[in-house]
Amino acid sequence: MYDLLYKELRLAAHPSVFVFLFMGALVLIPAYPYGVVIFFGALGLFQTFMFDRETRDVFYTALLPVRKGDGGRGKLLLAVFVQLVQLVLSLPFAFLRTLYLPEGNPVGIEANAAFYGFALALYGVFNLVFFARFYRTAYRVGAAFLTALPPLVLGVCAMEALVHVPALAWLDGVDAASLVRQLPVLAAGGLVYALCCVLACRVGVRRFERVDL
Repeated sequence: MYDLLYKELRLAAHPSVFVFLFMGALVLIPAYPYGVVIFFGALGLFQTFMFDRETRDVFYTALLPVRKGDGGRGKLLLAVFVQLVQLVLSLPFAFLRTLYLPEGNPVGIEANAAFYGFALALYGVFNLVFFARFYRTAYRVGAAFLTALPPLVLGVCAMEALVHVPALAWLDGVDAASLVRQLPVLAAGGLVYALCCVLACRVGVRRFERVDL
């Protein structure tokens, strides 16, 4: 699988993906909806699949000494790599924001443990819907993206809105007590992400293997 990821990063990933990896720096903006960071991650995946369609990457991969389904697994592995690296790279910026801009984010959720839990869950749902839809044909990237986008938009809007509910104000905190209280949200987000990615792999690969290239 390492070789597949290496191939995806070197030959298939659109250059914009590597730019979007650093969009986590947006959490330094004092008043900004940090859910936009998640949109950039989804957009990078969309552009990569569009790029691969135009370069006929699916046919190139089919010529390699790998199983057909491994082509789909490689794409999902690329998505997981990009999404997780983007979130990890945003952590130093989130720490700097908490350290030097402690006033809070009036627009929506802070870059805290709850935010990362929600981000993981939203990425997982996006992957599940996108890969399941795309590998019906292994060609219609736009249809897959437009199918996966509404759940992502609704999830981001809900994430940004929840912190304005007085009873859920702890989701917006960056103090030690609030962060400890947010740990179950982070754990749940990680679990949802893992389950959705496993399911996306199984459904996507099964559908891809039925596609006549």
